[in-house]
Amino acid sequence: MRKMLRSIMATSLFFLGFLILNYAVLYGVSTFFNLPRTNTLYILILIVTLSYPISSSLERMFSNISSRIFYSISAAWFGISIYIIILLVLYSIFILLISFLIKISTLIIGELLIIIAVLVSIYAIINATRMEVKEINVHIDGIKNDIKAVQLSDVHIGPIRNLGFIKMIVNKTNKLEPDIIFITGDLFDGTSKIHKDIPKALNRFNAPTLFVTGNHDVYQGLSEVSKILGKTKVKTLTNEVFHFKDLQIIGVDYSSEKRYLEKILQDIEFDRNKPTILLYHLPREFQTTKDAGIQLQLSGHTHNGQFFPINYMVKTIFPYIKGLYDYQGAHLYVSQGTGTWGPPMRLGSRCEITLIKIKK
Repeated sequence: MRKMLRSIMATSLFFLGFLILNYAVLYGVSTFFNLPRTNTLYILILIVTLSYPISSSLERMFSNISSRIFYSISAAWFGISIYIIILLVLYSIFILLISFLIKISTLIIGELLIIIAVLVSIYAIINATRMEVKEINVHIDGIKNDIKAVQLSDVHIGPIRNLGFIKMIVNKTNKLEPDIIFITGDLFDGTSKIHKDIPKALNRFNAPTLFVTGNHDVYQGLSEVSKILGKTKVKTLTNEVFHFKDLQIIGVDYSSEKRYLEKILQDIEFDRNKPTILLYHLPREFQTTKDAGIQLQLSGHTHNGQFFPINYMVKTIFPYIKGLYDYQGAHLYVSQGTGTWGPPMRLGSRCEITLIKIKK
């Protein structure tokens, strides 16, 4: 009951925020172009605001080419509207500062703002289609031979990143010839039905593959995720240990509960003197990881903010936002994410497959 109430509250807050955003954007645009503020404008604001939740619901129920196109357009508009509102705010500040010196046509400024917002959005959408192989070296005491691992995180299989994307990820991963593959949550987006051939694609990984859940896998439905992965060789770690060569690999499932990792690690039996890797979706509780004697924690979730200026907001919540962090012999690596969530845009971040060379 509490989870349902939280979900309803989160959905309501998102809708309210999106409504305010669209109102500000369309009201501002109407001001620039001297458009009449009739009921048509307010109906348009409501339609645009409803497009994202409606397209998400249609995609979850039916999932066909039409629903995916509708979802992609509404998700892209979400990102574009953010850039339009940023430019409107900058313009307002600019006008306040120099309006008494220079008279500028609002029509010209309005056209310029729209062009800039569209160009930035196009670049961000194109940038989100690029995949970077990020290579890092991590030294772990206690292993006899070097191990090559690949980390995938936040793939977000759904209306935008679907079967073709997964096939591409599998091919790129296999070309790296890893000894083992880690998927650190949000394999599924939670906004659409899963294509029937996804299990077949996931089965083409050429190395043992371990998976831990993320928040979007919970949105997808853990029973559905379990059913899909049950048709594959991908092993889900649910607060348990997996032994691979000289490594202990601990997989902890997703939870929004505070100090969850601290509580779970106390209940999991593992040798604290052996080389250990932790797979945990949230880049939190790094001190807990170190205190437990774990040498490497692999996480995701942040997407490095995905696109500017959201990255600054995300960093206030997750100080460990991307890359490799070291603390007194313990390491934390936070992936920028292999796919995208919501707006298919990246600005100031990249989609990544992480090649981790674990050195003795």
